[in-house]
Amino acid sequence: MSTPNETSARNINIIGVGGAGQNLVAQLVALALPGLRCAVLNTAAPTGPMEFIPLAAKPVRDLEVADGAQVDAALAPAQPQLQAWLAGADVVFIVAGLGGKTGSAFAPAVARLAKATGALTLGFVTTPFACEASRRARQAEQGLVRLRAEADGVIALPNEKIVRLIDENTSLLDTFKISNELLTAGLAGVWRLLHCPGLIPIHFDDLRELIRSGKAENVFATAEAAGPNRGREVVEQLVAHPLLDGGRALGAAPAALVSIVGGPGLSLAEVNRVMEQLNRQCEGAQVLMGAAIDETFKDRLAVTMIVARGEVAKPVAPVGELDTQFLHAAEPVRPPSRFVPPPPALSPEKIEQLAARRMTGGGRTRKSGPKMTQEQLPLEIVSKGRFDKSEPTVRNGEDLDQPTFIRRGMVLN
Repeated sequence: MSTPNETSARNINIIGVGGAGQNLVAQLVALALPGLRCAVLNTAAPTGPMEFIPLAAKPVRDLEVADGAQVDAALAPAQPQLQAWLAGADVVFIVAGLGGKTGSAFAPAVARLAKATGALTLGFVTTPFACEASRRARQAEQGLVRLRAEADGVIALPNEKIVRLIDENTSLLDTFKISNELLTAGLAGVWRLLHCPGLIPIHFDDLRELIRSGKAENVFATAEAAGPNRGREVVEQLVAHPLLDGGRALGAAPAALVSIVGGPGLSLAEVNRVMEQLNRQCEGAQVLMGAAIDETFKDRLAVTMIVARGEVAKPVAPVGELDTQFLHAAEPVRPPSRFVPPPPALSPEKIEQLAARRMTGGGRTRKSGPKMTQEQLPLEIVSKGRFDKSEPTVRNGEDLDQPTFIRRGMVLN
């Protein structure tokens, strides 16, 4: 039932930049995903079967993340080896933890070199917790801006969102472990989409066009379930996923990528049921979907979503509405003075004059205004639609279809 996936023959390279990126690549290597070339660009050598592209420690320690010329100079000794490793790749994943100097500075530079080879270039990065130093937050922001400018697409996992998945007793090591596992799961989901035999194949050109179509922020989530209700359960997990803002990111998404992977028993009907539920959540989005078979999954079902998050423009009130807001805005109330002066003293003659003026109305007579009359406005007769030919409702000689004030000749003020 399965057919060869058009993307299965693609060469997929993944490179970890900096210490955090090195740890993430090591986790992927432990998954033993076939056909994946792994490398590390860092000042310290990794352990495990991956190519090491070394950086000199002192230039990295002295550089400023935002100084592109300084970053290029520090990368220059390693650039020939890096370019040789990138040659021939169809897809390049760049994995890094932003905030430190190595990941923030060199991930954008690697993306620029990878994209120059024609490869589809995707960044998978984490950003610091809110409690970390402001310098790390500033370096992470600088690196993220530059990476988005260089790569075809960027998947950013703010570590601050991990707080929603843990309790106050979770250790710091376990917190970072959860962050790494989430990013590794997302990488593995995209790898399966590109590598596993396709029950419903995805065209590589469509994938590239979707990712390169815009520079919107991307978020991702992965869910997995097993058993007879796995299709319903996996969708419920995705909709409630904190990295998708509890499902709100799906409703506002302009585009989404869905990767469905199951064992040999995965059927087309089950894929359709999952996609029907997700399409209702992503109404109005361009959805690119692929379904693949993984023999090791048995009765498990995994769904990975990459969701583009475009900016939502603030609604602009029409001119008339703005005029109404200004016209009916309440005037600021001036607080009363704490000092109230006493009233001026009046002589007996002045008091008698004021009393006489009140008795006579101040010598002025109030003119009565013109009498209000009820007039008929020149309004157009509005058609009653399908009731246009209906007989009027008449009771005791009165047409009840007419408003009461017209039948009784009432005057409206």
